[in-house]
Amino acid sequence: MRNKALLLMAVGIGILIAMIMFIGPDKIENAIRMANIWYIILAIIIQIFTYALWTLRWSITTNAVGISIRKRHLFPMLMVGLAINNITPSARGGGEPVRAYILSKYSKTPFENTFATVIADRGLDTFPFIVLAIITIISMVLFFNLPKWIVIALVIALFIIIVAFILAIIISVNKRFAERFTTLLVVITKKISIKRSQQIEDKALEAIHGFQDSIRIMLKDKQILFYGLPLSFFIWFMEIIRVYIVFSAFNADVSLIIIAEVFVIASLIGLIPFLPGGLGAVDGMMIVLYSYAGVSPSVSAAATMIERLISFWLTSMIGVAFLPYFGTTVVDKISRKI
Repeated sequence: MRNKALLLMAVGIGILIAMIMFIGPDKIENAIRMANIWYIILAIIIQIFTYALWTLRWSITTNAVGISIRKRHLFPMLMVGLAINNITPSARGGGEPVRAYILSKYSKTPFENTFATVIADRGLDTFPFIVLAIITIISMVLFFNLPKWIVIALVIALFIIIVAFILAIIISVNKRFAERFTTLLVVITKKISIKRSQQIEDKALEAIHGFQDSIRIMLKDKQILFYGLPLSFFIWFMEIIRVYIVFSAFNADVSLIIIAEVFVIASLIGLIPFLPGGLGAVDGMMIVLYSYAGVSPSVSAAATMIERLISFWLTSMIGVAFLPYFGTTVVDKISRKI
């Protein structure tokens, strides 16, 4: 898996390099030289502030199930999870089990409980994204003359996200459906290995029951609905503002609405599980769409590169830097995963 991840990352970087060569490295370099450094610094500050908001949102779900842990301890766990999402081709979901495992280990809490807090946190993030994606796709169809295959691909991607979101909700609250789903997974496991199949089924059902109990507790907590959900919408707003500020650094004449639409579309592309963090695909799509909106290709490429340095590479580097903090056990588990 590690070699596959490295290969796919190399493919993504190759796609990005090919696009840079097509536009012209000299043009992109000249555009970067003209950028206002203070705007770039402001964008970095907003990104760091967003990390704090993500940590705060996760703390709301952990507090709801009685997990006693400080935010300064949650922060490095969150960053490791984000880094794993970025470097593994797993539809940006590979980091969730990792941060649930770390939280379980350091809070002495059952994994199914910590995993429930992570799933709830992702749910809070996904709901605003679905709303924004629906609005964006409708807007793109009405006001952009996009090729049909792009529109179809976006609709399919959104449909898959909505189905997965609904499925996760049903598993979280419907005991019978969750047991059937778990039994199906166990049946598949039996096809692979029949050893201790009954033990696996018993443990799986016990885990899903613990997971559901934690979800039910969180659903009854009004703070999750009244604080977590608005916070998620605010986080998405801040991310869009960060991109807008990066383009402002290049004095690009592009509206906040266009920035938001392209950002949401790029996030949809980033969910495709073939490339780590959507590397190459996200960058390329952002450059093409911004150019399509009237921004010069050189400025589109330069701004996109700066934006991805902040949102993708900075996040990945911080997360990787925190790995030794959690010890060799976690590092070994993550190494085996990728």
